[in-house]
Amino acid sequence: MISVEEALSRCLALVSPLPAEAVALRQSVGRMMAEPALANRDHPPFPASAMDGYALQGDPVAGDSFTLIGEAQAGKAFAGAVGPGEAVRIFTGAPVPQGANRVVIQEDVEASGPTITLKPTADTARHIRPQGQDFKSGEALAPRRLSPHDLALLAAMNIPQVQVHRRPVIAIIATGDELVMPGEVPSPDQIICSNAFALAALIEAEGGIARILPIARDTEAELRAVFALARDADLIVTIGGASVGDHDLVGPVAQSLGLESAFWKIAMRPGKPLMAGRLQGVPMLGLPGNPVSSIVCAHLFLLPMVRALQGRPDVVPLPRKAVLGADVEPNGPRTHYMRARLVEGIITPFDRQDSALIRILTEANALLIRPLGDNAQRAGTEALYLTL
Repeated sequence: MISVEEALSRCLALVSPLPAEAVALRQSVGRMMAEPALANRDHPPFPASAMDGYALQGDPVAGDSFTLIGEAQAGKAFAGAVGPGEAVRIFTGAPVPQGANRVVIQEDVEASGPTITLKPTADTARHIRPQGQDFKSGEALAPRRLSPHDLALLAAMNIPQVQVHRRPVIAIIATGDELVMPGEVPSPDQIICSNAFALAALIEAEGGIARILPIARDTEAELRAVFALARDADLIVTIGGASVGDHDLVGPVAQSLGLESAFWKIAMRPGKPLMAGRLQGVPMLGLPGNPVSSIVCAHLFLLPMVRALQGRPDVVPLPRKAVLGADVEPNGPRTHYMRARLVEGIITPFDRQDSALIRILTEANALLIRPLGDNAQRAGTEALYLTL
């Protein structure tokens, strides 16, 4: 068995960022940029009024009067210039007229017909946003996974399309005679296929495209047929069938199809029978069949691979520190990822850690990391965890 760290390194060695494609700005949220985006204009593109008021020239003081000569509003600039003793009525966002170097807010003047007079309480702020205050033409937005806020920035940069990495297509293959899909009527010795739906949701939340393929029954012919459906995927994920039982056929069938194995079995719980490799040129990850095992392994191995396929920098989940809220027993020869609840910096593992208990996983918001061979630890000591 290899360590979790070594297994993750070998998984990531199987994948690389997918090619770039141009997508419309409206469809780019959540996508990873493949190259910097360069602004096509300054923002604001002209000196703009920051307030509703009056555009003036010079440094007037209380009691000075000015004659109104026009108006400027957003989208409708004043065409002339402002000279000494003149003022232009101006509204927020409007271009500041030529000759003006200050906007006096409307609350700081007395208006009488075409004349305005500064009040004694008038402030001295200029209330003008300089051209290019936010960004200038040619400035770059560095590659990142695009958020809704980033789309506003790109739109202001006048960028209608963005170069992003292609979304990876992940084929999910659940295996086993015991499985039926939700909504079907299982026989007394069957269970519902649940893992695939959690995995698909996790993949799609990370920007991938999940394809749940038909359940592969425990025959070589069925496994070969379903593997054939996954040939055009960017990553193949199998669930179950990777252990050492008589009916665990994923490994043997994949090998017969030319699997180049990266590893099989890791020093981890839950999730010992994890496997990975390359099947006919496509990266493959074989997850355990127990629901919790497969989902925990997805967080640790599958999602980093999905992120790496998109060229994302945040590939590996980073452990954080918290204080144990309960005593924990000594750990064995495998790193243990315990379902736990984190509240205000205190992490407490659930009493039951059976890898078939899905409900406890839904109640957990963290995985407490118990290093292999770790001694018993008392409540109040520091521990590492991963967020869920």
